[in-house]
Amino acid sequence: MNKFDEQILVVPRSRLFDDERTAFNGFIGRGDARYDSIVSSFEDFEVKRRGDMEEAPSYKQLVSYVIIKSDRDESTLVYKRLDGGGEARLHGLLSIGVGGHMNDVPESDDINDKLSVNAKRELAEEVGLEGEAVKEMEIMGLINDDDNEVGKVHIGLVLSVKVDPSIVTSKEADTLELNWEADENLPVMSPYESWSELIIRDAYGG
Repeated sequence: MNKFDEQILVVPRSRLFDDERTAFNGFIGRGDARYDSIVSSFEDFEVKRRGDMEEAPSYKQLVSYVIIKSDRDESTLVYKRLDGGGEARLHGLLSIGVGGHMNDVPESDDINDKLSVNAKRELAEEVGLEGEAVKEMEIMGLINDDDNEVGKVHIGLVLSVKVDPSIVTSKEADTLELNWEADENLPVMSPYESWSELIIRDAYGG
């Protein structure tokens, strides 16, 4: 199936941001006063064709974005998108988040289950993490960037999981180059794709 024919979860921007009253740019954590309002809007998702949503800023496409941390030391998985990847706009850029568009999970009526299933699927497909390894995944917050054309039509649910680095492997070796980097080095590395840059700035003190 062509990626643009994929059926994805979206939320009308007006509902998501309460007619712009809760709009933000950057990363906000779960403790932010706007967080609960925005996440509650996910329950009003609609299922739309991805290609129709790529240039539809009246909707936000829901994306899972999982930061993988080492359970051995203070380091984070950083990956570079290589030229073999499907999203040309992100080639050569570094990222600390493994993620992708969310699809409906018809067998579940719980939006939280849908979010979890989608995030875990991406981890399994891209870095081989599944089962017990992702059992303790935690929500960190939300990421939004309306300063570029891609960001205008996406919002990310940022999660994190701690794992044994030895079990992480690239399932898409032709498109992803993986490296573990000390957290203290993240702010000085570049070039990042915009979501990672904003998370490092707002959550890592970069």
